[in-house]
Amino acid sequence: MTTRLPLDEQLAALQDTLSRNETLLEVLNRTATLDLPGWYLTAGCLFQTVWNVATGRPPAEGIKDYDVFYFDDGDLSWESEDKVIRAAADVFADLPADVEVRNEARVHLWYERKFGVPCAPYTSTEAAIDSFAATTCCLGVRLTPDGRWRVYAPHGLSDVFGLVVRPNPVLAPRAVYEAKTERWRRQWPELTVLDWPTA
Repeated sequence: MTTRLPLDEQLAALQDTLSRNETLLEVLNRTATLDLPGWYLTAGCLFQTVWNVATGRPPAEGIKDYDVFYFDDGDLSWESEDKVIRAAADVFADLPADVEVRNEARVHLWYERKFGVPCAPYTSTEAAIDSFAATTCCLGVRLTPDGRWRVYAPHGLSDVFGLVVRPNPVLAPRAVYEAKTERWRRQWPELTVLDWPTA
């Protein structure tokens, strides 16, 4: 059972599992060519690929988009981020998936307007990944210049492989967690979704 493997074997299993999603591999390889500072492919496309493989579904089934985070606090203008987004759109144009590229150094400028709670400026891409609504989402993968996989998983991988969704009440409001988990339960009824903690 993958949830009981030592961490090094879980990492190998993660790479093997994610590699079954050909679109994900293309996004990883093409993002590496963009030379974005501190980038990761993150969130749903990763853990949902694992869920699909674990439950016998096609690896890319039900994956809404592929999120690429990077961190550039040298220029917080929308124009600078938009330039990166447009360059990335050209790189990913022929892929059968939406790839969303976002500068996490800018999130605090719009987060409260969208989600109703303030967000302190992030100090890194990793800090942004730490703040996802569920610990299962807190996962990032990127390729190093020599082609190795760098995995960021602050809560480990056991829940990801075990199909457990655990709340992470550090930033996102309860309503965001519950909306996401309701959608995920419909797509992957095998999930164990833990309740948002009460005060």
